[in-house]
Amino acid sequence: MKLRKIALAIITVLVIILIFNMGNIQRLIRVKSLFDADKIVQNFSHMDGLLYADPLPKSGPAHEWPIALSPLPETYLDRGEEKNTKAMLEELSTTALVVVKDGAIVFEDYYQGTGKDDLRISWSMSKSFVSALTGLALSRGDIESLDDQVTKYVPSLKGSAYDGATLRNVLHMASGIDFNEDYLDPKSDINKMGTVLAVGGSLDKFAAKQKKTIRKPGEAWQYCSIDTHVIAMVLRAATGETLQDYFVENLWSKIGAGADATYSTDSKGNAFALGGLNMRTRDYALFGELFRNGGKRIEDGHSTQIIPADWVQASTTPSAPPMAYNHNQTADGSPFGYGYQWWIPPNADGEFYAVGVYGQYIYVNPKAGIVIAKNAAHREFMETDATGEGYMAHNITLFRAIAEHYSDWQRE
Repeated sequence: MKLRKIALAIITVLVIILIFNMGNIQRLIRVKSLFDADKIVQNFSHMDGLLYADPLPKSGPAHEWPIALSPLPETYLDRGEEKNTKAMLEELSTTALVVVKDGAIVFEDYYQGTGKDDLRISWSMSKSFVSALTGLALSRGDIESLDDQVTKYVPSLKGSAYDGATLRNVLHMASGIDFNEDYLDPKSDINKMGTVLAVGGSLDKFAAKQKKTIRKPGEAWQYCSIDTHVIAMVLRAATGETLQDYFVENLWSKIGAGADATYSTDSKGNAFALGGLNMRTRDYALFGELFRNGGKRIEDGHSTQIIPADWVQASTTPSAPPMAYNHNQTADGSPFGYGYQWWIPPNADGEFYAVGVYGQYIYVNPKAGIVIAKNAAHREFMETDATGEGYMAHNITLFRAIAEHYSDWQRE
């Protein structure tokens, strides 16, 4: 009888724990199936039901896009081979494509049952937004120097793998931390971080618990998403605001966003800075336009400087140390470049881009006057073709062909 009472008490406690954690359990189950073939398209436009989220309300008049629609090129050349544009967009599992030429939308379409008003997950495109806010905080003196160690602003990182790394190091993704970014490995650090998000943990504590380093800070570039969360921790400490509030106050309320957006967060309310923005594809293009114009919003012939022009230039210039490995390499071995949370394509002609896993892009080509915002649910994003060409290179080749089609630009 006594053992039965003890067993009953244990079961009661477990049931109570289960009830109080049901939301986290359901969230974890949904996150674990986030990229399943039959769910990925729907999930990528409905992240608010998968993770904690805070609203990012728009304010002021929305940007008025001039519209001058014309078709995409039917075909384009890729290393001498003629390819069909529509077929490539399908191969890339495209869900949205917006092309802007000199401030006017010249092409816009939505695929796989998605629509113009869907709030689409940025994934790592979010990193480039964090970079923009960092440049603003630096220009205002909230951050004294990029060469300040991150522990100057975030003492909780003392004794972690980030102890000794500067803000410049983490902006360059050259922190030296040993972090496994393999999305296909269920035991990888990036997937452990996803579990922390799902079950209601703290990303700040997750970052502080990272102890292993693989090299000295600043020695080499190696893609490491948690670096961006550390940048956000510095921003929060330096400005005294949440990343969400700083984002709305200094960017979202100023660029003419066409709709409210959201920021995915951990359970403590801290933004999922490295990949948690959710907005319309047009508004991703609007951010690209801001950078195409050197950090200025241009409306009705008037311009307003929102992000410092010198930061736009510095952050989109390849300045990171040599790559520890050739990320998503081209068939001929031409390297990609990296600035402050922005990518630069091989043999760039002034181009730069933001990119998120599974095929999210903001491609900016100032010489051609082109901005391309693309969303996708491309589960083969990390694969390469028979020649060793990665899908990131395939996307850039397509974007360059589109830029040539809508302008007189030809890559040098």
